[in-house]
Amino acid sequence: MKTQAENCLIIGPSWVGDMVMAQSLFMVLKQRYPSMNIDVLAPSWSEPLLDRMPEVRESIAMPIGHGSLQLKLRYQIGKQLRNKDYDWAILLPNSLKSALIPFFANIPKRTGFKGEVRYGLLNDLRHLDKQALTMTVQRFIALGLDSTEKVPTDYPTPKLLLDRETITATTERFGLKTDQRILALCPGAEYGPAKRWPIEYYAEVAKQMIAEGWQTWVFGSEKDKEVSQQICDLAGDGCTNLSSRTTLAEAIDLLSLADHVISNDSGLMHVAAALEKPLIALYGSSDPNFTPPLNDQANILSLGLECSPCFERECPLEHLNCLREIAPTSVISLLDKAKNT
Repeated sequence: MKTQAENCLIIGPSWVGDMVMAQSLFMVLKQRYPSMNIDVLAPSWSEPLLDRMPEVRESIAMPIGHGSLQLKLRYQIGKQLRNKDYDWAILLPNSLKSALIPFFANIPKRTGFKGEVRYGLLNDLRHLDKQALTMTVQRFIALGLDSTEKVPTDYPTPKLLLDRETITATTERFGLKTDQRILALCPGAEYGPAKRWPIEYYAEVAKQMIAEGWQTWVFGSEKDKEVSQQICDLAGDGCTNLSSRTTLAEAIDLLSLADHVISNDSGLMHVAAALEKPLIALYGSSDPNFTPPLNDQANILSLGLECSPCFERECPLEHLNCLREIAPTSVISLLDKAKNT
């Protein structure tokens, strides 16, 4: 039987890409229960994403860092949430810790996968069939359905809302021009080096596109600043390093202006997909069948070598052939095809 919950609390994930994919769950819930109020408890960095998801009523900042227990504080947060009258909680993380706040909040229905043996904390405990639910987005959506239902094949894909005035203001604040076509590069990957296409390959593509009259903007976090600068130095004039300079909100605004995006499997790749940008996604140690960009305009480049996906942070064989053997010419060829369509 379908729930008739009116107020739903989602315990959100701790990664940018996962938060983007979670929007598909929010969309499914609003399609099925239009009057449902959806709040999301998640790290404060996720607010710019959640603000751009019309299905979400409120984002609630989670003050406890990823991996930290702080049992007393979790109890206090749960107690404070009791006056929100939530009647359903959906837990996207599989950790024991993530199940504590909904339990302390006395939310009547608490749904999640078994995960770290969460018996008692969850009363709508699901057993994950990894063969049936092969993708992260499918697993998120499944938690919003009755346990006997199958995830539909035509589930909605993430789509972030944009504000044109804010985008214009952001562009002016960074002194950027939009009178040339824009290639956005996202060379970072928070998980580790085994997900990162080589710097010199990014630079070669950027240099080629600049020679054709494009400009290149390079995005990333503080950790990507040096790598991004190396790309710009190799590519020459026409390449702008935005890594570490933008907030997530500003990065979303500026990415929305790109004519094409090239990215490793990263959070920004999923953001670009949700902005419905033409996208080339490069996969090495990760599996494009598990966390693909949810965008019909995305081209996925993955060699499917015998050693991949290994899901390691660094290449255990120390050659990174899964990415090094994806030549810049392959990416340039895809860009050429996109320009001619």
